[in-house]
Amino acid sequence: MERFYEFKKWGTSYKQESMAGLTTFLSMAYILFVNPLVLSDAGMDQGAVFTATALSAAIGTLIMGLIAKYPIALAPGMGLNAFFSYTVVLGIGLPWQLALFGVFVSGIIFIIITSIGIREKIINAIPAQLKYAVASGIGLFIAFVGLQNAGIVVADEATAVSLGDMTNPATLLACVGLVITAILMVLGVNGGIFYGMLLTAVAGIVVGLIGLPEQVVGAVPSLAPTFGQAFAVLGDIKWTSQLIVQMVVVILTFLFVDFFDTAGTLYAVANQAGYVKNNKLPRATRALLSDSSATSIGAIVGTSTTTAFIESSSGVAAGGRTGFTSVITGMLFLLSMFFSPLLVVVTEQVTAPALILVGVLMASSLRLIEWDKIEIAIPSFLTVAAMPLTYSIATGIALGFIFYPITMLLKGKGKEIHPVMYVLFFVFIAYFGFLG
Repeated sequence: MERFYEFKKWGTSYKQESMAGLTTFLSMAYILFVNPLVLSDAGMDQGAVFTATALSAAIGTLIMGLIAKYPIALAPGMGLNAFFSYTVVLGIGLPWQLALFGVFVSGIIFIIITSIGIREKIINAIPAQLKYAVASGIGLFIAFVGLQNAGIVVADEATAVSLGDMTNPATLLACVGLVITAILMVLGVNGGIFYGMLLTAVAGIVVGLIGLPEQVVGAVPSLAPTFGQAFAVLGDIKWTSQLIVQMVVVILTFLFVDFFDTAGTLYAVANQAGYVKNNKLPRATRALLSDSSATSIGAIVGTSTTTAFIESSSGVAAGGRTGFTSVITGMLFLLSMFFSPLLVVVTEQVTAPALILVGVLMASSLRLIEWDKIEIAIPSFLTVAAMPLTYSIATGIALGFIFYPITMLLKGKGKEIHPVMYVLFFVFIAYFGFLG
């Protein structure tokens, strides 16, 4: 194993890699409880999604560690799970089984475009400014969902939304959790979001807002309610032209967000670990195939898109330099499947602070947008603003991709527009037409 991962070359050891793997796991363990809660809003079985989350994270991370040999962990991604539940299922009205099929297809397309070597062309087709806007908009959307779950933001007939009852005990618990988690993150505590959820749950139990779990360790919840459901529903679907367009947009959105989020995370974490030389990432194809394979596998077992987690940087900061770090993290995800009884204490008030603060991290891309260029600012702003205001990630992306060619052409910068952007322009115009 030492020779396989070249421990001497990277100046690492079993102990150092193991501690790094544990650090990465603790930094992203919150997804085990947040993802089932988000996908349960789409009507999916919470226990089955818990198992699917742990299993897809374990498989994806182990593939990354054994084949790509990078200290990068994977799990169902935040933002993509919100798009799955709140836009595709609750917004558009597609069955969650069909949404899983969309995830599966996006993973297969990801595998194909990576295998035939057109990754760079696709990455270059989408302007960087729109990528930043999409990431930031998803961050605001996730934070908005968290604020709703906390009861801090509520519906209002006169103003659409308003401030909730800040004296409500459940809302106060979420606010306490937000403060605790924010303190841990500001202090740079590895796994701050996970520990924040843990302390919030404990506080809820102490004051009687959350009941004690009957046990901590239990049997692994059955995958039966979600396993293979991505294909079970296909025979019952009537494929109208409207549904086909909706599915194309859904698949493109899953693919778009996963593809660029993965590419950015891989580069950032690999660069931190010292792998990037002359702006090139060794074994990039293997890493991307690991991610895309995990996405398709995750859809089969029953969860939204599995992607590389930026929290892997915490493990690299702790000394992780090889794929053995990912092997340790993957094994811990397998072990975590036996802790499903803890789901009962992870209420919306417990997960709300995590959603809000993950949104903060994702919204940091706003600083990279060239706001002083109006032809960039308009489509970027519409992308960012539309996601939380229309409660739809797809709508935000669609508006941005429609306005970008228009503003660039009016500015006399038509030569800077990639042909793919014109294709997407008409796809999203058709999308709005069919929605109407």
